[in-house]
Amino acid sequence: MRITLLIACGIAGFCSASLSAADRPNVLLIAIDDLNDWTGCLGGHPQADTPHIDALAKQGTLFTNAHCQAPICNPSRTSVMLGLRPSTTGIYQNRPWFRTTKRNRDRITLPQYFRQHGYKTLTTGKIYHGSRVDEASFETVGPRPGQRLKIDDRLVQIRGTGSGLWDYGPQQYAEENFSDFSDASWAITQLQRDHKRPFFLAVGFYRPHVPWYAPQRFFDTRPLADVKLPLVKDDDRDDLPQAAIALTNNPTPPSHQWFVENMQWRAAVQAYLASTSFTDAQVGRLLDVFNASPYAKNTIIVLWSDHGFHLGEKQRWAKQSLWERSTRVPFIICRPGQSGGQRCSQAVELLSIYPTLVKLCGLPARDDLEGVDLSPLLADPKASWKRPAISTYGRNNHAIRSEHFRYIRYADGSQELYDHRNDPQEWKNLAGDPAFAKTIAEHAKWLPQTNVANAAKK
Repeated sequence: MRITLLIACGIAGFCSASLSAADRPNVLLIAIDDLNDWTGCLGGHPQADTPHIDALAKQGTLFTNAHCQAPICNPSRTSVMLGLRPSTTGIYQNRPWFRTTKRNRDRITLPQYFRQHGYKTLTTGKIYHGSRVDEASFETVGPRPGQRLKIDDRLVQIRGTGSGLWDYGPQQYAEENFSDFSDASWAITQLQRDHKRPFFLAVGFYRPHVPWYAPQRFFDTRPLADVKLPLVKDDDRDDLPQAAIALTNNPTPPSHQWFVENMQWRAAVQAYLASTSFTDAQVGRLLDVFNASPYAKNTIIVLWSDHGFHLGEKQRWAKQSLWERSTRVPFIICRPGQSGGQRCSQAVELLSIYPTLVKLCGLPARDDLEGVDLSPLLADPKASWKRPAISTYGRNNHAIRSEHFRYIRYADGSQELYDHRNDPQEWKNLAGDPAFAKTIAEHAKWLPQTNVANAAKK
């Protein structure tokens, strides 16, 4: 079994660039679908119960102001894996798959780059949208999740929603039959094997993506009558530009009004919290085995979610918006030998995963990545950091998130501005206030200058 003794190297904790290829750190990449800040470590909901994710945050660096590049699955995951913004790839929605496009088909992905440099690359669950398998990225592939596990006929069918995905409720079949349990079990098996080469193991958990199915015990810890609802302001949308209303007018999820009138809001929140706790339990199973293995001494762990999720905030459900609830995500990096329990409030992007792992693992640097290496913030979470996080939803629609502000510019030029020091719920749009003209100008300079057309299939 490959074990490497680490020696501290300056403020970075260890100097992987000096290691031989055989002694480079392993990578354990954990992706969670649709997880917003409803975790204990981020405090997004008072009843969030995620002890294993919280424990991981205490072992490494938790980025408390981290944001995805797109508030929808395919462009977000494509951005992470390719190291490019949606405005550069032209992949703005859940189609097309990047390998089918002329512009992106030959792009070297993050795991593919590690594979080219001697890593054994393995994956299970959902890493690419639709749980696609990219043969160039991974040489060993485990189970892939199903969106609707229909072993039990007792599915909670929500009538009149227009989509079978929008089910939720406890399921009575054995926990090992849940796809995320199977994915964790497969990954655990890989960690119990003797790997002769450094490995890049990517584990993608599907919940809390809809449908919100979890074992009964995760519902029992939060009785329905005790479930706390998120804060929602009845007139919250009154100061929004029409472009914001149009962009977020997604007919697939039920409307907020539907949840309220059918008395389903509390049940849906309960199911989302239960699904999150179930996934956290799978993270715990995986990390328990990992921490007891020799690989714990020489493995970098990155945990992230592809985007957030609305559960009524701004009278919205699902993702697909440029507001905080859709773009803010859990993001943790743990390195061997680093001080644990670090919290960084600087605005950072998931786009930085690719260059940061390249740097930490001592691979040759690439000059074609649009993200930036986060090593300075891993060394000092309070280090000076001038860059904001940029999220894109559809061509020419962008959000610029700095440490204190969120600025949104839509394709028609309309704007939103929120001061998170005073308005964390984003209830007051300040874009029309002349006192914030300078703030808007400072944020607008970060708007992407490249906004390519929708990527076409080759």
